[in-house]
Amino acid sequence: MTRRGDVTANESTVVLGIETSCDETAVAVVMGGGDVLSSVVASQLDEHARFGGVVPEIASRAHLEALPHVTAQAMARAGIDFGRVDAVAATVGPGLVGALL
Repeated sequence: MTRRGDVTANESTVVLGIETSCDETAVAVVMGGGDVLSSVVASQLDEHARFGGVVPEIASRAHLEALPHVTAQAMARAGIDFGRVDAVAATVGPGLVGALL
């Protein structure tokens, strides 16, 4: 795991959380005190259903396609812009290798 500077969280700290470890793309905006300002999830259920389970390559490509839209939607719902984000938290494991890249 790589850290790029520690952030000391307080109630006004804004964290952008990104989750892509398997077959859902999720982004949330959370305050340091624990208040969730927004949470947006894009499901890949339909894309994987015909295969009877998650296909890592399909999951990875779907994350690349969905992440910009899901992130923009989460930021809009939270009512903040990227300049207000103090930290970004992202999944590093466990999960599908390709989906975590």
